[in-house]
Amino acid sequence: MNMSFTDAEELIAEIADKLELMDTIHQDVILCPPYVYLEMATDIAEDSVFSVGAQNMNENDSGAYTGEISGPMLTSMEVEYCIIGHSERRKYYGEGHSLLAQKIDAALRNNIRPIFCCGEVLAEREGGHHFEVVKKQLDESLFHLNAEQFGQVVIAYEPVWAIGTGVNAKPFQAQEMHSYIRQQVALKYGEDQASETSILYGGSCNSSNARELFSQEDVDGGLIGGASLKADEFLKIVTSF
Repeated sequence: MNMSFTDAEELIAEIADKLELMDTIHQDVILCPPYVYLEMATDIAEDSVFSVGAQNMNENDSGAYTGEISGPMLTSMEVEYCIIGHSERRKYYGEGHSLLAQKIDAALRNNIRPIFCCGEVLAEREGGHHFEVVKKQLDESLFHLNAEQFGQVVIAYEPVWAIGTGVNAKPFQAQEMHSYIRQQVALKYGEDQASETSILYGGSCNSSNARELFSQEDVDGGLIGGASLKADEFLKIVTSF
């Protein structure tokens, strides 16, 4: 929840212009601004190489849910992705596994690709329960999908203790969890689907640590927070592969 309309427009336009100047861009770049900037973002995206996603969505397609945004609304603005289950939604708004499963379903029936966030808090990490926590999140919010539906999902591992704290997970910790997540996908949907699933890392990822994080075998990219608010910093991360 950052930036005025003018500031956001300048940031997105700057990112778009600099992406165009890159000789080759093999990464998938997705910008997920606040709802009120989505139409502006999709307008700019028409002439650029990035896609647009929302930060959240309601589990219902329409109805008396004042203040909420539905899948059909997002689809009508050519929004292709939606972040679902971000740790801040879980923490501040009480979003649990069952609700997130409904949001996943709502996204998919509206041809929106979910970026599903999972991860543990510090006490769960220190207590050695981090694998158990993430497994439960996957089992109860994602693994009800059939193989075709799951093929549209992007997973983002965000250790909650590393979000906005300046303390990122060590590369080996990120790799360990990403490998575990991929193993769980393989057990449910098979090795081929597991190898094709994009698993992103989120949690104080910036231009100084991105290359080492992204060099890990099972880390396919990043879910970037504060470091995305400056175009040059964000683009350094994009080119860290």
